[in-house]
Amino acid sequence: MTTTTANLGSRSIIALAFLNFFLADARDGLGPFLDGFLATRGWSPMTLGMVATLGGVLGMIATPLFGAWVDSSRHKRMLICIPVVLVTAAALWTLMAPGNFSVFGGQSATAIVGAIIGPALMGLTLGLVGEKRFTRQVSANEFWNHAGNVASLAAIYAATVLFGMAGSIGLMIITAVATLIAVFMIDPGAIDHKAARGLEQDDGAPGPSGFSVVFASRGLIMLAITLMIFHFGNAPISRLIAQDFSVQLGTPFRTTAITTGVAQVSMIAVALATPFLIRRFGLSFVFIVALTALPIRGAIAGTFTSFDWIFPVQILDGVGAGLIGIATPLAVERIMAGTGRFNVGLASVMTIQGIGASTSNIAAGWLTDLGGYSLAYWVHGSVAALAIATFMLGRKAIVPPDHRADRDGAITSEHLTA
Repeated sequence: MTTTTANLGSRSIIALAFLNFFLADARDGLGPFLDGFLATRGWSPMTLGMVATLGGVLGMIATPLFGAWVDSSRHKRMLICIPVVLVTAAALWTLMAPGNFSVFGGQSATAIVGAIIGPALMGLTLGLVGEKRFTRQVSANEFWNHAGNVASLAAIYAATVLFGMAGSIGLMIITAVATLIAVFMIDPGAIDHKAARGLEQDDGAPGPSGFSVVFASRGLIMLAITLMIFHFGNAPISRLIAQDFSVQLGTPFRTTAITTGVAQVSMIAVALATPFLIRRFGLSFVFIVALTALPIRGAIAGTFTSFDWIFPVQILDGVGAGLIGIATPLAVERIMAGTGRFNVGLASVMTIQGIGASTSNIAAGWLTDLGGYSLAYWVHGSVAALAIATFMLGRKAIVPPDHRADRDGAITSEHLTA
């Protein structure tokens, strides 16, 4: 590699860090703030569950198609830019005119176009750093993603105190523009599109076509089922907490900023620790810890109802969801290594886990209407037992041996951008 090429590669990795930092806020539109915002305007948990379910189903349908698109596309940067613009526009529409049409339409559009961002970002990462550095870079991505979330939440809290909703709108536009700048800082010549598909660098054979390799993989199927159950249990808890305390306290943006911020700070610590945990104890251990955090989280949320208890509840969200967020693409990369269908595999897993997340929202709304928030917390937390059992049943297929060297180095300060 020449000095010029090395400099371009280093610049692209730094840009990738900035991309993850700003994309944390830009990729989800209103994200966790939507429930608190609408709950204070009289929307019921059941109706909010229907909004989330509709978006989840549409995103679930779109995700595998987008995964195949990412595998075949040589324009991965644009597959991030265009969705960010559309998601931001949908969020602004919802904020300025929060009626049925804007909420359901905006969230549906957000779910569809937002479904491409995850596979595109993972493909871009794999294409920039290759297989050997993928574990380290995914953890670095998660670090910057959660750091961006914390910074965004703090900024939203301050902006809403000082300027009201106008402050939130301004921040949304700023983060979207910053995301686009970060994307265009990435040198397209530094992206190895063959590596981005999960093909070995020296393999000259063409990659398989279609989804046959996905459906033939027991490990991928078992991983997807495990995550579907996990997300059915975990996905609605933070949403319900935001609804509950936003109504109680009457400050949806500030309340959601606090509850979500606690989870994001926890996820930063998790992102730093995960490479060491994988190297020391293995990827299976990381999955087990993540899955075990959910029932504890549900039990605490269901037992204690004061605002102070959201701190351990959300810290456990950071542990569970944070570990899962890193472990999932690593497991998929191992399972799909050499097939040329990494992004299709990851998108397929995201689709099936989306079934759990989507159906959980309407189930949580029904449970809340039936017996209050505590009942919903207990039921969804208890679901984790099935996820743990499913993972243990398919553990060897989900986490195959990794024979390649230098994949699980711990993150140090120099690895966060290089």
